[in-house]
Amino acid sequence: MNRIEIAALISSRLEEAATEARQNYAATESDIGFFVVDNLLPDDLARKIASAFPAKEAMVAKKSLRERKAIMAQMSECAPLVGEAIYAFHEPAVLNLIGEITGTPTVEADPFLYAGGISAMGRGDFLNPHLDNSHDKDRARWRALNLLYYVTPDWPETEGGNLELWPAGVGGDAVTIHSRFNRLAVMATHGNAWHSVSPITADRVRMCVSNYYFTPEPMTPGDQFHVTTFRGRPEQPIADVVLRADAIARGALRKLKPGGVGRLTHVNGPAS
Repeated sequence: MNRIEIAALISSRLEEAATEARQNYAATESDIGFFVVDNLLPDDLARKIASAFPAKEAMVAKKSLRERKAIMAQMSECAPLVGEAIYAFHEPAVLNLIGEITGTPTVEADPFLYAGGISAMGRGDFLNPHLDNSHDKDRARWRALNLLYYVTPDWPETEGGNLELWPAGVGGDAVTIHSRFNRLAVMATHGNAWHSVSPITADRVRMCVSNYYFTPEPMTPGDQFHVTTFRGRPEQPIADVVLRADAIARGALRKLKPGGVGRLTHVNGPAS
């Protein structure tokens, strides 16, 4: 299937779920607005997308105190269905529905997939609590929404890899969103939107299709530019100190070099 056909299926399901999704987002918007939609695509299509994922070993490994996962944003290196699934979320009908649900009518997709694309996580992989980079790759638009579509069949919550939201900050309690098969999770991104991915405990791979949406203005008034900022989990006090210092150093470096240091790797060329 192509992106237009997939987008039509996504739009149809979003329209069905719109009332509940809008209510869920509104109820959480004062902290970290979010909603989920289950059974986003027909089961057989969702399974085909999962089967089309490249092997985790063929993706770019990211290993540090901040995170451990594999990513890919170069869609020319993936099976066509994977790219079509990603860019289906860029179709106007999908953008408009997500914007309507979240109250962000000026939302725009990112053809460069900056920090988006696909990810794969196996045993021991994780993503520590963090704030997403506040802008797109050119610092022209504000990052507004994070769309995570989970495609691993039969993935139980007990095996980790779940999205965790920290509405009261990393010192508070986390809200766990199960990364269940064929579920779309949409969350707001702003200067208080701390989130993480719990460590994987299974001997298999959890797969995710990721997109970011952007807006001309920040999601919360007074928000300021910031680099991706990591913290340690509550049970990691030493890691927290190290990661706080790391964030300060990287933020200072970005002020000196607004374009960043080195070549961007987690970015794709424009959609064809």
